[in-house]
Amino acid sequence: MSAHIDTSVVVRYLTGDPPSLADQAARILDGESDLLVTDVVLAETAYVLTSVYRVPRQVVVDHLIGFIQKENITVSGLDKATVIQALLLCRPSGRVSFADALVWSAARSAGVRTIYSFDERFPSDEVEVRRAPRGT
Repeated sequence: MSAHIDTSVVVRYLTGDPPSLADQAARILDGESDLLVTDVVLAETAYVLTSVYRVPRQVVVDHLIGFIQKENITVSGLDKATVIQALLLCRPSGRVSFADALVWSAARSAGVRTIYSFDERFPSDEVEVRRAPRGT
């Protein structure tokens, strides 16, 4: 049986803070149960780690990739390899937001190759980003 996990569990697991909750999170995440994590939880976790804990983006990317590579973790509705590829887009700089990368991953996982966005920094790797409908 699978269960979903919330941002608070992932943050406690990755930060070890506070120790009592981190231990509980480790028992959940390192257990044998199959667990589901959503793209929203991944984006929220990235936000909390970078803004509250001031963890550098590169370290956050590495932690999130290590987390989703756990055998008992499934990214709900998304291809795990594509999520990893999306997170790697965030690693070099602040150019690509975690949320945009995960939207990109959702499109790619669904086989969609066109994304509408007014964000000039939206990742365009392997997709066509359209800024406005054609003919305007």
